[in-house]
Amino acid sequence: MELQHLRCFLAVAETLHFGEAAHRLDMLPSALGRNIRLLEEALGTRLFTRSTRRVALTENGILLREEARKLLAHADAIMLQFRQNPRRAQPLLRVGTIDSAAIGLLPGLLQLFRQRFPEVEIQLYEDKTVHLLPKLKSGRLDLVFIRPPAQLDPQYERLFLCHEPGILALPSSHPFADRDAVEIRELEGMPMILPERRSRPHSHDLTMNLFHNAGVQVTVSQMADEKQTIINLVAAGIGLAIVPAWSSRFQVAGVKFVQLTGPEATGMPLEAVWMHDAQDEIRDSMLAMLKEHPELYG
Repeated sequence: MELQHLRCFLAVAETLHFGEAAHRLDMLPSALGRNIRLLEEALGTRLFTRSTRRVALTENGILLREEARKLLAHADAIMLQFRQNPRRAQPLLRVGTIDSAAIGLLPGLLQLFRQRFPEVEIQLYEDKTVHLLPKLKSGRLDLVFIRPPAQLDPQYERLFLCHEPGILALPSSHPFADRDAVEIRELEGMPMILPERRSRPHSHDLTMNLFHNAGVQVTVSQMADEKQTIINLVAAGIGLAIVPAWSSRFQVAGVKFVQLTGPEATGMPLEAVWMHDAQDEIRDSMLAMLKEHPELYG
């Protein structure tokens, strides 16, 4: 039985609404439901009764609710105790990051940070925004670099870093492959590869909004989530893709990367996010370094 399963259970037990609980945890409802199912399977009992109109706790669910509160409070207290323990061998900073920041921002940032704070241990966790925010809220991460959702709970603090430009990935045999730049409107009718919106909303919306603002329709040939998969599909001739500029580092045979031009060619936001009420001098030192060195992400 994992703490994440208990956190999901408690959120539903306190709201009696899967949608509200998912919003509280900044999770997809499907991911929340999966955690509940895994917990029920591990315990061998139903914790909720569900109908089209209401969610209710079973008797075992009511019993677990109080125990879950105690267990999670104790677990959080233990984590806080170790985080604040002055006898800890090394100060620790736990950083969550999306793939884009892991490749584009963090190498330079960590190099500078370790030069100034060599005694600090930095643990990195790479994941999607929808998975990193719940870990930040639960105290398992101290700082995350993410694509911010449309609405961010006020309990978070945020630092806008930049809009990462998008570039066009296309097969090297494509007529545009020898061009220095392509305008969005020139892509009308061409097959495009997009990520699913539920897992990568910013990357999905980047392409959709670019086409919409240019006044042309998107022709979707394939959905795929991971950048490496998308680039490989481009190499196979499945379609073209608009990806963050850092994706050009993949250097896949048979793929060319071309700049996008025009007033519609905006990028994807990247932000540093942390908890409003969490005091952390190490985290604040990294944030100060970001402000001192905008060239790392500008």
